[in-house]
Amino acid sequence: MKKYFAFLLSAVILMLASLSGCGYEYAELELRGTYDKSLEGTELTVYNWGEYLSLGEDGAIHVNKEFEKLTGIKVNYITFTSNETMYSQLKAGGTHYDIIIPSDYMIQQLINENMLQKIDMSKISNYDLIKDDYKKLYFDPNDEYSVPFNVGMVGVIYNKELTGGEIEHSWNVLWDEKFKDKVLNFDNPRDAFMTAQMILGQDLNTTDKADWDAAAELLKEGKSNLQAYVMDEIFNKMETGVAAIAPYYAGDYLTMKEVNPDLEFFYPDEGTNIFVDSICIPNNAENYDAALMYINFLLEPDIATANAEYLGYASPNTAVIENEDYAYYQNEILYPAEEDMPKVQYYHALDSETTKYYEDLWMEVKLY
Repeated sequence: MKKYFAFLLSAVILMLASLSGCGYEYAELELRGTYDKSLEGTELTVYNWGEYLSLGEDGAIHVNKEFEKLTGIKVNYITFTSNETMYSQLKAGGTHYDIIIPSDYMIQQLINENMLQKIDMSKISNYDLIKDDYKKLYFDPNDEYSVPFNVGMVGVIYNKELTGGEIEHSWNVLWDEKFKDKVLNFDNPRDAFMTAQMILGQDLNTTDKADWDAAAELLKEGKSNLQAYVMDEIFNKMETGVAAIAPYYAGDYLTMKEVNPDLEFFYPDEGTNIFVDSICIPNNAENYDAALMYINFLLEPDIATANAEYLGYASPNTAVIENEDYAYYQNEILYPAEEDMPKVQYYHALDSETTKYYEDLWMEVKLY
């Protein structure tokens, strides 16, 4: 009986250790920056996209645990599904975030609404690793409010077994009735509208209401062809073969293909959206100095490489791009040659009237 209880107690301890993450083995990091425990015992709240940070899966580096070990700062990690969701939470107040990682157009909007703090770049010693291509971009021309984290473009993922082989390299495949009930589309307005705007040859940053009306009508026409609007749910649906075609971010395709080798990818001929997601500090941050330390940590070569390999997105960090041991070194999807680069547009923050107009149209599309 004692042996039984000893066995039971051991099993319970192992289970609790697994649940608490105690089994994580810390990495031996080569660090460029300096990290101390002057802020030990404080807390840092990070608000990030889902599936957007290396958190120790499959033996990878657990970014937050490594930071906690180095600094003694407790990381509270929360995720969002879209820029608009993040914005709504930030606008509503009541919750304080020390780090957020929005996309370019949303950063522009947050700056315009005085919702971000300037980053003391003198404390970001690893900022020299950011490739010049991603500095002084339109949304932060003086590099005051943001530090690039990931770069990506939107394309179309498809299951060649379910589609019967290669398909037309066009956004039109989302509307093709032969794929009825096998197609997904984005569950956020800017990306969903983009799929229609590209077909219509529109500027993605148009302020002409007639353009948005036309895009909304096209989305309504295609809604009956859809299986669902999705964000993070795309992983399960595409990896398991529940859906056959979906627009999504190129980096996520690479992680999905590791699970399902039948998945293929293309950038549509009409063009697509390019984006830069960057690290920012909101005005309501409560631990500014810890946020600076965390930003610098995210730029560390070992950490940036772990994130780039886990996410499959293109990195703006030269220590990653130039590392021949990097899993996606010179990957043609993430880093296409100049002659293979698709036509791209950035989203810009639009005036409040246009934003409300397309958001109201989006609700109409969803309810149609």
